[in-house]
Amino acid sequence: MTRSSTAHVPRKAMILAAGLGTRMRPMTESLPKPMVRVCDKPLIDWSLDHLESAGVEEAVVNVHYLADILVAHLKNREERPRVVFSDETDRLMESGGGVKKALPLLGDDPFFVINSDIIWLNGTRPALQRLADAWDPDTMDALLLLQPLAGAHGYTDKGDFEMDPLGKVHRRKTGQMAPFVFAGIQILHPRLFKDTPDTPFSLNDLYDRALNDQRLGTIAHDGDWYHIGTMPSLKLAQDALCRKRMPRGH
Repeated sequence: MTRSSTAHVPRKAMILAAGLGTRMRPMTESLPKPMVRVCDKPLIDWSLDHLESAGVEEAVVNVHYLADILVAHLKNREERPRVVFSDETDRLMESGGGVKKALPLLGDDPFFVINSDIIWLNGTRPALQRLADAWDPDTMDALLLLQPLAGAHGYTDKGDFEMDPLGKVHRRKTGQMAPFVFAGIQILHPRLFKDTPDTPFSLNDLYDRALNDQRLGTIAHDGDWYHIGTMPSLKLAQDALCRKRMPRGH
């Protein structure tokens, strides 16, 4: 893919990789969750391969639990994007605090943020390119990829968002199901973090603020999606994906 065809794709990305992976013990007692393998490929490499295919130049990876193992693996990666690290070994900053801590590495332009415990397959067009095409800096501070609940493999909760006929999203009402799940893939602008604390906090706080300010954009994913958070969900992904190994960045 030539750079001219990806000129408007964010140059930088962050992969959230500092979680403890407690629901996947005993496997994660000696292995950080992003290093759990699906089809003999660490989870984090599935996301990095997508970033490479999209033309992203640099990926920030935050590290906390068993950080040395993850750092050693990524330092040996020869493909783009170039990987740099945001060290949270002293204090786990949660999703929002982790991104804020990494802002000096991410710069002043919009950037991708990806959860490290997901695998997605592209639909009609690459999901990262679809996000980049939908991004509007004049009307958005955040743009989320949503996964239809019916195809959210390995996900066991009630969903996150409802969408009205005009495409406007709303948070799930208490006690009800919602037809869309946040897919763990997004574009964020640094200004979203203005006036946020230097202590741990969740990105969900910022989504709610952007939603209230009508600065939250969403698009629906049109390909397969897997959340790997438990041993049963790992087996589900293995069974589905290893029958036919997907090409890089698919």
